[in-house]
Amino acid sequence: MPRPLHANSPLIGVPGGRHLLDTPALLIDLPAMTRNIERMAAFAKARGIGLRPHVKTHKSIEIARRQMAAGAIGVSCVTMGEAEVMVDGGIRSVLITSPAVTPSKIARLVKLAERAAPGGVMVVVDNLANVADLARAASGLLHPLPVLVDYGAGYNRTGAANEAQVLALAAAIAGEPGLRLRGLQAYAGNLQHIVAREERSAAAAALRETVAGIVAAARRKGFNFEIVTGAGTGTHDLDSEQNAFTELQAGSYVFMDAEYTQVLAAGTEPSPFEVALFVQTAVISTNAADWVTVDGGTKCFATDGGVPLVARGTDAASRYAFFGDEHGKLMPAGPRPALGTRIEFVTPHCDPTVNLHDVYHVVEGGALVAIWPVDARGKR
Repeated sequence: MPRPLHANSPLIGVPGGRHLLDTPALLIDLPAMTRNIERMAAFAKARGIGLRPHVKTHKSIEIARRQMAAGAIGVSCVTMGEAEVMVDGGIRSVLITSPAVTPSKIARLVKLAERAAPGGVMVVVDNLANVADLARAASGLLHPLPVLVDYGAGYNRTGAANEAQVLALAAAIAGEPGLRLRGLQAYAGNLQHIVAREERSAAAAALRETVAGIVAAARRKGFNFEIVTGAGTGTHDLDSEQNAFTELQAGSYVFMDAEYTQVLAAGTEPSPFEVALFVQTAVISTNAADWVTVDGGTKCFATDGGVPLVARGTDAASRYAFFGDEHGKLMPAGPRPALGTRIEFVTPHCDPTVNLHDVYHVVEGGALVAIWPVDARGKR
């Protein structure tokens, strides 16, 4: 007999299959994710702003297709590997949000642009030498390579440091026949997780003012930034104001996690997005007096955003602590869970948690309805 695609594949369609999974298992609550996709798409449409979701969150062709079907204008990718997966999966407009500078990455970029629809692959630059390298590599393309200037709006991991550098890069791109200047990227990841809404709002407003000034200065020099892209889940409702941005790069809204749930709950209204991503574990030891052990540890959850939060299976006030590569310590707040009990957790940080798993277990209520691959897992 052929081997099942996954150990849990035989449970698809089985009544109660969600509660029979081989653990640990990464779960998508399909109805909740669908509502998140539809709500962000409707929000962007109502505000008259484009939505270009970041696939670094889900790394899934299926989810990207659903976002596009709901109204997204394209997707954002951090890595060349993510972009290759999305283009080959039929996604028609892909922005690579990190510079491609090494010869191998530039060669891959040009090949990707060749097999994509004309203008369907865009990339950012923050260095004049990179502009020259891209121009040489793109000289044989049938259509100019679309390029955006990357402005260091947030952590300054990449990006031009100031307006003068942005304008110099714009001039260099515009002067290359093999390149096409499309716009400006100003993504401020450092603003997305500011919990206090007033503080987050003030910081986002200051950035929008700076971005608007750069766009105006470029216009005076004769450069049209038709795309101004940035923002994220934490500032999506703020950065869609005042027409500073033409599109949003929000990504985590599709799943939500412990961090973003806290951030968006700090506003005057409840968060419009629901937690749709969980990790299901099983209690594998109950011998200790003060805790039980579950089969999900540092190789199952991201460790850069606090600890997982109990979603279901035991008292929500129970506390989790990392307990090794494959184990977690759960301190019960109520009755001790029995051996084999399934405990589902909200992930601390959804993006890197997803990258630790090969597949999604897609559930509706108690049913397992599909298993989807994490297509771009580990793709660089």
